Amino acid sequence: MTERLRRKSVEQSIADTDEPGTRLRKDLTWWDLTVFGVSVVVGAGIFTVTASTAANITGPAISVSFILAAVTCGLAALCYAEFASTVPVAGSAYTFSYATFGEFVAWIIGWDLILEFAVGAAVVAKGWSSYLGTVFGFSGGVVGLGPLDFDWGALLIVGTVAVLLALGTKLSSHFSLVITAIKVSVVLLVVIVGAFYIKVANYTPFVPPAESGEASGSGVNQSLFSLLTGAAGSHYGIYGLLAGASIVFFAFIGFDVVATTAEETKNPQRDVAKGILASLAIVTVLYVAVAVVLSGMASYLDMKEAGAGHPNLATAFELNGVGWAAKVISVGALAGLTTVVMVLMLGLSRVLFAMSRDALLPRSLARTGTRGTPVRITVVVAVLVALAASLFPVNRLEEMVNVGTLFAFVLVSAGVIVLRRSRPDLERGFRVPWVPLLPIASIVACLWLMLNLTALTWIRFIVWMALGVLIYLLYGRRHSLLGKRQALNGKI
Repeated sequence: MTERLRRKSVEQSIADTDEPGTRLRKDLTWWDLTVFGVSVVVGAGIFTVTASTAANITGPAISVSFILAAVTCGLAALCYAEFASTVPVAGSAYTFSYATFGEFVAWIIGWDLILEFAVGAAVVAKGWSSYLGTVFGFSGGVVGLGPLDFDWGALLIVGTVAVLLALGTKLSSHFSLVITAIKVSVVLLVVIVGAFYIKVANYTPFVPPAESGEASGSGVNQSLFSLLTGAAGSHYGIYGLLAGASIVFFAFIGFDVVATTAEETKNPQRDVAKGILASLAIVTVLYVAVAVVLSGMASYLDMKEAGAGHPNLATAFELNGVGWAAKVISVGALAGLTTVVMVLMLGLSRVLFAMSRDALLPRSLARTGTRGTPVRITVVVAVLVALAASLFPVNRLEEMVNVGTLFAFVLVSAGVIVLRRSRPDLERGFRVPWVPLLPIASIVACLWLMLNLTALTWIRFIVWMALGVLIYLLYGRRHSLLGKRQALNGKI
C-alpha cells in the first residue's frame, strides 16, 4: 500500500473517537439532527436564490429545477445515511473517504468540504448583514475603511455563533429549534398568503424562450454543458431550466452537515439516517410549494426588473402591494440565515477536527474543552469566516459551494459501492436499497448538475483543489498519524 493510498479502517476510525482529550460529547437525538438539517437548509437558498434564479435563469420552470435538485439530493442522502450509520465519526465525507479510497482522496474531499462550509458561511453571513439593514431600516452592516468595506454585521453574527458552538452542540440545537420554528413559520406564511395572489397567466410561458446575445450568459459565464454543446447561452429555455437546477441546489446544501455530527449522536446507527431523510423531506415540500407560489404571484420579467437583477422573496409581495408581508419575510430571512451560519460553521469545525485528529492538519487543534467541544478549532473557524465575510467581497460564490458539495456527493455515493464489496461484514444501521444501481444513479445525477455550472466556477474549483494537493504534499503526507502507525508496524 503506497503512502497516498493508505486506508484508515472503520474500526480504527471508531476507536479514535475514544481517545482522551479529543472525545466529543454524545448529546444528540434524531430530532436534534432533523432540526439541524432543517435549520441549515431552510435559509440562504429559499430567501435569496429562489427568486433570483426564477427571474434571471429559469422563469416559471423554477419548480421543475427544484424537483431535479431534490431528486439528486435524495439519492445522495441515502448514501450519506448508510455511511453515517456505519462509520459514526465526525468528518462526514472526509471520514467515509478515508475508509474506502485512502488518505489522499480523504484529504482532497476534506479540502473540498472546507471550501463548501467556509465559503457558504461567509456568503450567508454577508446576506445576514444586508437583511439586518432591511429589518432595522438602515443601509446594512457595512462601513468604509479606506479601500476596504468592513462588514461589521457579518462579524457580529459569526462571533455570536462561535460562542454558541463553543458552549456545546446541545445548546446550539436548542437555539436552532427556536429560530427554525420562526423561519419555517415565515415560509408557510409565504405559501399561504402568496397563494391568494397567484395569477395563472404568470405561469406562461412555463419555459421561456432562450435569450441570445450578451444577456444570455455566454462564454465562461454560461453553463459548461451549454458551452460544450455549442449553445449561445444558458438563460431561459431548456438550458436555463437545467442550469437552474444546478443553482437552486444551493438551497439544499446543509443536509450533509447532519452526517458530521454522527459522533455526537446517542444512537447514530439509527438516528443519523432518520435525521438526514426527515430534514430533506421537509425542506423539499416547502421549497417546491414556495417555487410554485412565487412564480404565480408575479411575472419573472417583473421580478427581474423590480429587483434590479437581484430579487428576493419579498420582491414578489412588494409587487402585489403586500408590504407588511415583505417586512415579515425580511425578519424570517434574518432568523433563517442565523442558523445557516451556525450549522455551516459547525460542519466546518467538525471536518477540521477530524483532519486534525488524523494529523493531516496540526494535531493540537483537535483538543476538546471541558464541555466536550473543539474550542480551538471553533475559534480558528470563527476567525477565518469572519475575515472572509467582513473584509472581502463575496460575489457569485454560491456556485463554488455547489461544485464542492456535488463533488463530495459523488465520492460518498461511490464509497457505498466500494465499502459494500470490501467490508460486507460491517454492521449497517441503514442500508441503501438497490446497490449498486441507486449509488450509480446518484453519481450520474451529481455529475449532470456539475456540468450545468458555469465554466468559470470549474476554473476556480480546479485552482482551489490544486492548492489543497500542494498543502497535502508539503504537510499532511509527512505528519499523517496513520502513516506513522503503519511505519511502526512495518507496513510501509
